[in-house]
Amino acid sequence: MPHINAAAALQICMLLSALPAQYFISQWYGTNSAQRIQITQRLIIASWSSFTKSYLSLDAWADRLKLWLSKTRTCLNVGLLILHFRNWYYGEKKTKIGDNEAENHSYFAESSHVRSPKPDYIQFSVGQVIVHKTFGYSGVIVGWDVKAKAPEEWLQHKYPPAKQDLKDTPHYRILINKANEFGKSTAYIPEEEITIIKGLEVVHHPDMKAYFSGYDGSKYIMQPWLKKIYPHD
Repeated sequence: MPHINAAAALQICMLLSALPAQYFISQWYGTNSAQRIQITQRLIIASWSSFTKSYLSLDAWADRLKLWLSKTRTCLNVGLLILHFRNWYYGEKKTKIGDNEAENHSYFAESSHVRSPKPDYIQFSVGQVIVHKTFGYSGVIVGWDVKAKAPEEWLQHKYPPAKQDLKDTPHYRILINKANEFGKSTAYIPEEEITIIKGLEVVHHPDMKAYFSGYDGSKYIMQPWLKKIYPHD
């Protein structure tokens, strides 16, 4: 049996396909030139008519525009629904988180509420260096409340019935000097437990630069964001 390579196989296929192609052309275009011209003219006229109806007709373009607007409107509606859902979901989530943060940070003199005007009975100021009268540790004031603001459980533990009056006195948030090795980094104490120290510049605490930019000889200088909260200190 003779061997047929790829080139020979391709030539045989082309020859075989030529017969039905010739038959189709002869049937479609006719057997003479006059018939071929007539059929060609009809094809050109039909194609032009179809083109004008599809692309040169105002009605066709109006239909296309309606279809496009319909699809666009559907996409917009779906998009708006998704957007509304996302806003609702993340808005609710953010609101809840924000409420919790606001509630937590209103305790222990951490509220961002501006302390103005400053009551006359607030004796001490943010930036002053203090010593605890009982425990002896030193530190620096970073905030104050006109009275104790803390969770009720903390207040009950801190102030038993015999010391209930202290809850209504000014309280101060303190960054405790690490050099004292007290075991705590912050404290929230009433005014009666504080003694002010002047001339003690060095208070070691990892958060000092977040609250203060320097020392002026009598107290630490507040960062701008802290000064906005305590404008009269």
